[in-house]
Amino acid sequence: MDERSKLTVICGHYGSGKTNFAINYAIDSAKKGNDVTLADMDIVNPYFTSSEYADVLERNGVKVISPVFARTNMEITALPASMYSLFDTEGDVMIDAGGDDAGATVLGRFADKIKERGYEMIYVTNMYRPSTSVPEDSVSVLREIEGACGLKATAVVNNSHLKGETTVSVITDSLMYGKEVARLAGIPLTFTTVPFSMKDSVPKDEYFYPVAVYVGTIWEQGSEDAEDNH
Repeated sequence: MDERSKLTVICGHYGSGKTNFAINYAIDSAKKGNDVTLADMDIVNPYFTSSEYADVLERNGVKVISPVFARTNMEITALPASMYSLFDTEGDVMIDAGGDDAGATVLGRFADKIKERGYEMIYVTNMYRPSTSVPEDSVSVLREIEGACGLKATAVVNNSHLKGETTVSVITDSLMYGKEVARLAGIPLTFTTVPFSMKDSVPKDEYFYPVAVYVGTIWEQGSEDAEDNH
């Protein structure tokens, strides 16, 4: 794909950690010198969205397009007119889609424009969530997302974790799961994520992507601490 017109959609099941992954992915791209825009298209679930982390994203060079009323105490959100400018934006454009098929339905409004521009769609999955605990169920969720948005996933990211209880074995135990999800879906497994604090403790013969923990409950690592890892 032409780097000038790169567009990446990030989707997944609720609780998969897709928003935390999207934040890391956008910041990493910006630190490589790219112009990056991250669009938050989650207007179904107002909690744990990328818009909530706009400050840390913007400090790291990422432009954020948020739903109307995002980052306020109002629970009714809508897509702003600026969302439609994504398809004329140069540089890296990333879309953090809403979770599951309900969230992906919003993405479907833009399916034709996304296809016209050319895209990658990353499916983020987590073995430790009830609805995606086995590969077959994870692929079923993916098919529902694809059906709702009219787009096809092009890659899988294994983001299996247990939030603050994540250990090295929690991650390594999920390696075969991630590979099987990708095999059943017929698309490549791009990598498995690992917290920065554990990146030197995982097998060297696997491709791991170190992530900072930005999204979490109030007793977990916050964005200020996570920012130090970038």
